Amino acid sequence: MAWLSLSSPVSVPAPGPRLWRFARPTLVVLIAALAIGVPLWLVAVTSAKPQGEAVKPNLDLPQHWQPASNYQDAVNQGEMLRGLLNSLLVVVPSVVLVLILGAGAAWVFARRKSRLVSAAYALCISGLLLPPAVVTVVMELRQLGLANTRPGMIAVYTGMYLSTSIFFMTGFIRAIPFELEEAARIDGARPARIFVRIVLPLLRPVIATATIMVTLYAWSDVFYAFFVLGGGERATLPLNLYQVASAQLYLNNWHLVFAYVVVMSLPMVAVFLVGQRKIVSGITSGAVK
Repeated sequence: MAWLSLSSPVSVPAPGPRLWRFARPTLVVLIAALAIGVPLWLVAVTSAKPQGEAVKPNLDLPQHWQPASNYQDAVNQGEMLRGLLNSLLVVVPSVVLVLILGAGAAWVFARRKSRLVSAAYALCISGLLLPPAVVTVVMELRQLGLANTRPGMIAVYTGMYLSTSIFFMTGFIRAIPFELEEAARIDGARPARIFVRIVLPLLRPVIATATIMVTLYAWSDVFYAFFVLGGGERATLPLNLYQVASAQLYLNNWHLVFAYVVVMSLPMVAVFLVGQRKIVSGITSGAVK
């Protein structure tokens, strides 16, 4: 037994740091779940309550469930179908223009090296730091005859979010090996064919990301839509919600307001789920190749 007294003592790690190492991510996830889950729960349960229980929104479960009736009233009385059509007519062309123009400009900025190109790139991404002035935008649209029109709203959204698309896509294209494009040029491919057949397929992950970001921003925008469209027959879903919530019909009817919010958010949930899958598949395929 003498060897026991000569052996060095075994160091046992203190339980405090080890416990904190496992508790820290759990705490972060719990805080994030509360910050996101509590508002979602409030909207969901309030949208299923009758008007008497929803006067003062709270986290309690409804004593009487009537989600079908609330959603039906929100769709019919809130004129959601007209707002949905207006949102699609504005958001979809804006997203398409942002992606096409952003991808083309990013390809030029990533491959061309000159002071003029660098200056143009700095000017294009300056929109990330310099938000558009509402008064200037509205006055310019009036001069062009595009005020209170869908093309004017599409132009505003395209100009606002084009900087974000160019910024992300330029950095992504710079990471693509230039030898792929050189090989296509040797085979006789023209620039348009190289862009469509080589560059765009490799941009799928960043295109999915830009699509989600631009769609979420434009779909939920009410500030610029209020000044550019001005409401009426061309009101988008968020602007239409603002109008009906301010009307006498929706005063203190929080169950209808939250039901409207739930239905309005469903298309964006679907876009996010589809886009997230595209991002993961694009990154995985690129890693395998």
